[in-house]
Amino acid sequence: MGLSVTNGELDAPFPEVSIIVPARNEEASLGDCLQSLLAQTGVEYEIIVVDDGSTDRTRAVAESFGEVRVISPKALPPGWTGKNNAAIAGVEAARGNWLLFTDADTVHLPGSLARALAEAKREHADLLSYSPEQVVVTFWERALMPVVFAELASEYPPEKVRDPDSGIVAANGQYILVRREAYEAAGAHVAVAHEILEDVALAKVFRRAGYRVYFRYGGDAVRTRMYHSWAQLRDGWTKNLHLLFPRAVRRASRIAGWWVIAWLALPAIFPALALFLRVQRANFSRGTTLLATALGPPVFAYLLLRSKRAHARGEVTWKGRAYSDPPSELRTNASLLRTDN
Repeated sequence: MGLSVTNGELDAPFPEVSIIVPARNEEASLGDCLQSLLAQTGVEYEIIVVDDGSTDRTRAVAESFGEVRVISPKALPPGWTGKNNAAIAGVEAARGNWLLFTDADTVHLPGSLARALAEAKREHADLLSYSPEQVVVTFWERALMPVVFAELASEYPPEKVRDPDSGIVAANGQYILVRREAYEAAGAHVAVAHEILEDVALAKVFRRAGYRVYFRYGGDAVRTRMYHSWAQLRDGWTKNLHLLFPRAVRRASRIAGWWVIAWLALPAIFPALALFLRVQRANFSRGTTLLATALGPPVFAYLLLRSKRAHARGEVTWKGRAYSDPPSELRTNASLLRTDN
């Protein structure tokens, strides 16, 4: 079992999973992503790349894979984000009973699709999401990314996300596998079309509709390198951090304060060790964790406050598009991620 569509022909075997890859200016990473998806076995699937108005060679890269369907979304409606519009277009073209939304900068391990589908069925999950292994290369990636993901693990512990009674819900848009029937009943991406943080918003509408959300670290299934430069890293986290951590000033002050105390009390070692153990939760190597512990917290605090200011001023941009939060969204950021507020 494997790929079920050749050159987009619809008379091929019916796929169990439709893989939807929204892509905007992803020529550098899309090829590796598609190669890893085309190598999947153990389940019938189709691959749909949605070229979201790319100005580079993204479409040419996608079309070089004859087994992949390449489509364009409809014109972007006012207020919608490009990724949501692309996801909706992908769903309209999809034929599978399960839908996998995955980013163009991901690489999927052999057999991971079949294992993920089996896990979703075993756990009775209507939405299964993995947090991929994060590949870090440059100094700033290594210094910051472990701190970000350690704080995410603290704010949204996977075991609590999996608990429908915890009041905490989250997902990672780099890998979201959904049962189509539940997805459509919950409102699909149309229900979150205006949301910048569409992955968490989608998980929330699933939870509210009574469907099971299953989330865990998925380094055994998928990996990604999110950013390749300081500018990408800065702008990407400026877009997302305020929405992920709505109490931005409190969290920025706390993490920066821990960092200062750790350095001032370094001879005593215990504050530094406590900070190291916190950062270690992010599943990076020991060397990268040490670097991030030593230098990452003030950078995280700066970007978190920068994100808060950008959202307040309506100055959020990403890949050539500008986004602004509607006032109601700014008022409800805390409840976006928690259902017990």
